[in-house]
Amino acid sequence: MITAFIRTLILYFLLMTGLRLLGKRQIGELEPSELVLTLIISDLAAVPMQDYGIPLLNGVLPIVTLLCLSLLLSFFNLKSIRFRSLTCGRPALIIRDGKVLQRNMARNRFTVDELFEQLRCQGYSDLTAVKYAVLETSGQVSVLPYTKDSPVTPKVLELSPRDEVTLPVLVVNDGHVLSDNLRASGYDRAWLDKQLKERGLTSPRQVFLMTVDEAGSVVCVAKEGNA
Repeated sequence: MITAFIRTLILYFLLMTGLRLLGKRQIGELEPSELVLTLIISDLAAVPMQDYGIPLLNGVLPIVTLLCLSLLLSFFNLKSIRFRSLTCGRPALIIRDGKVLQRNMARNRFTVDELFEQLRCQGYSDLTAVKYAVLETSGQVSVLPYTKDSPVTPKVLELSPRDEVTLPVLVVNDGHVLSDNLRASGYDRAWLDKQLKERGLTSPRQVFLMTVDEAGSVVCVAKEGNA
């Protein structure tokens, strides 16, 4: 039983490390080579987990080999445009000037239902409002509408508003003080204690989340039952 537990832990952390090497992607955003790699690795890991008669090395070695192959492919993808096109494919134009390019859709096996689903997800229900639509290598569709159908922006209205967008930084997460974030924001524990006191709180453990932005604005959400 202990042997099975240890083998499972080793394979689990090995797989987690390997998936981290693929980068922060969702399943739907994986390139074909990455998706194939993920499927093969999952099968390879399942065998030594279930059959204790197989040496653990026999399961670990193929996984490490595939991970090294993935890193090698990533290197060539960065260095060679042709190689990247071969392994990842190329974006395909599927709508031009409001007209569906049926040949490109057929070549990529992209159906009308999938097209309308992608358009609806981005807030477009009328094909004539779309100037260009590009099927990306991830399977997502990038939509570029006509100018008259684009969302109104201050630039279009020739306005010059002040840029008040700031990035909030999380300094308390579910009762835990993120000291590095607190210091990076230019504050210390004394400032944090003062903020808590102003809100009738005595400890960070009573805080569900607290953020502070570049302008010094603080958002504090107390845990339920502590407010």
